[in-house]
Amino acid sequence: MNIRSATDLYEQQLSAQTRIVRSDLIRKHERLKESPFVFFRGTFYRWIEQWPTVCRSVTDAPAVGAVGDLHVENFGTWRDVEGRLVWGVNDLDEVRDAPYTSDLVRLATSAALATRERHLRISLRDICGAMLDGYVAALESGGEPIVLEERRRWLRDVAMNDLRDPKVFWQRMRELPNASGVPADAIAALEAMLPAKIEYSLHRRIAGVGSLGRQRFVALAEWNGGLIAREAKAYVARDLHLLDRAVRARDPFFTISGSWVVRRLAPDCSRIEIADLPKKRSEEKLLRAMGFETGNLHLATLRQRPRILRDLGGRGARWLERAAAKMVDAVLADFREYRRS
Repeated sequence: MNIRSATDLYEQQLSAQTRIVRSDLIRKHERLKESPFVFFRGTFYRWIEQWPTVCRSVTDAPAVGAVGDLHVENFGTWRDVEGRLVWGVNDLDEVRDAPYTSDLVRLATSAALATRERHLRISLRDICGAMLDGYVAALESGGEPIVLEERRRWLRDVAMNDLRDPKVFWQRMRELPNASGVPADAIAALEAMLPAKIEYSLHRRIAGVGSLGRQRFVALAEWNGGLIAREAKAYVARDLHLLDRAVRARDPFFTISGSWVVRRLAPDCSRIEIADLPKKRSEEKLLRAMGFETGNLHLATLRQRPRILRDLGGRGARWLERAAAKMVDAVLADFREYRRS
């Protein structure tokens, strides 16, 4: 199956499960032509098809509850129940059982594509070395939530850069178009996550790449002297046991309500894009942290930890680098075909 056929099939299946916003889907088709990195982010359905064949030698690994659509822009921050700033994987729309190697290869492939577009400046070998170092450290230690308070000042500086300025963030929220015809269950899900019975306005939001086409609504309100926001995004049912068992300081505002994912939106509760990272940063340390957080999530399948460590020990020094290089080539070939068709 070629990339166009795979895209058509995916969209048919998606429309059978949730209401599609056609204008957003058209926008997604245009965005997929922007660059290989954006294309990669928006075509997880193609990864599911291709990586078992392209990377056959690493698919026999122990299975875990995998993130699925893991990439270097799938990390962000939130506040835990104590109000502490936490960093980690921000989007769990595609959680599924898969070999642990799938998440690692996909994360390394995304970093390699980001490097091709000069968002990162680090070799594929160093990318893979840093990620594996962090991943193994998490498994061996039993993991640890990545809380950005008295420790990890360097990562806090990366996460809270000038481009996440509250004034800019809330201005963007105010500029969101008004929403009409919002489903009653989405309204109920949003109201349940507001702090009180307060007046609010409803808006449409266009965000992400892979989820473009799904409905997104934002409830925006003034409360206790400032703006607050909650988002409801259409959700295609997945087994999220990973969230319950992973090593994680959970976001108390993140919930699944029927067919909606609801979360708090704020300058410090959002995804971090590669383009928004400060120029002064240690990319090796950042990629190691991404590997560590991947380990935190895989520890949700705790029984597999000794098997994964044994499996990693038998894979050799450059297995991840070789697999990611193959997937980069596959993504580039698909991207060129998509732009031609």
